[in-house]
Amino acid sequence: MEKGEQIKGGNPVTTTNMTLQKAVNMGEYKPDYLSTFPEWHTLSRHVQFQFIKQGLENRRHQLLQQYGQVSNVLDFRLKPELKVVLDNIHKQLRKVEADFEKISEDYFK
Repeated sequence: MEKGEQIKGGNPVTTTNMTLQKAVNMGEYKPDYLSTFPEWHTLSRHVQFQFIKQGLENRRHQLLQQYGQVSNVLDFRLKPELKVVLDNIHKQLRKVEADFEKISEDYFK
């Protein structure tokens, strides 16, 4: 390896353990993922659904913030590639809404 190609390493990065609440706070809402946390299985269906709703709302809020940040770029007309970004955010928002409907159906059967 040449000197310019070396990656200088510092202290190894330590990660904290992800918890159910942290995952939900970060916008995770899919029951398949949330069920990987041991405490998920100790919760009633009602409480599980409340965690899912909270995760969905957090994800929706994050997407709306990203939309606002992208659409507030100075001189948006000079960056037409950002239209693709906005379209992708719209797709993700629609997916969150569709997921909410499907999950609600599953939990209220």
